Amino acid sequence: MISTNDMRPGQSILVNGELYLILEYQHVKPGKGKAFVKTKIKNIINGSVIEKTFRADEQIEQAYIEKHKYQYLYKDGSDYVFMSNESYEQINIDADLIDDKYLLMKANQEVTIQIYNNKAIDVSLPTSVELLVTKAEEAVKGDSVNSSNKYVECETGLKILVPMFIEIDEIIKIDTKKREYITRVK
Repeated sequence: MISTNDMRPGQSILVNGELYLILEYQHVKPGKGKAFVKTKIKNIINGSVIEKTFRADEQIEQAYIEKHKYQYLYKDGSDYVFMSNESYEQINIDADLIDDKYLLMKANQEVTIQIYNNKAIDVSLPTSVELLVTKAEEAVKGDSVNSSNKYVECETGLKILVPMFIEIDEIIKIDTKKREYITRVK
């Protein structure tokens, strides 16, 4: 248990039995009445963001989330299989938790898995990944009037907008947060 006066952005707490991440925190002391704490919190499971007000000095249960490095191995039916970098133990994670992050994951890639009560709750990708371009339209000389970008498909099935000079069998670096092209690697 922690006091609401000790809460900070980035901490995880339990509110009504649900897991939340504190996004914003503001301690308010009005001229009359008791002080209170205004927060903006995000439900870690479903992603909804709400504003919640707590009394000052109210006790809140803090949630301890473990973060471990895992290596993505392969897809097995509707599950994705990961191996711990520390214990070499393998775990299966349901496709619902992965969502569309699989488009940015390839075999042997390192990811961070957040675990709460021995259950995986989120998979965090590195800030950027390098993917091989498998399909790309030919760049036509002088076709820069319409656009200087085109869509390509990568080895994972990700379709992304890139500059016209990118061709098949080139490796490109992609920002995993914005899902945008960064640079050509090879």
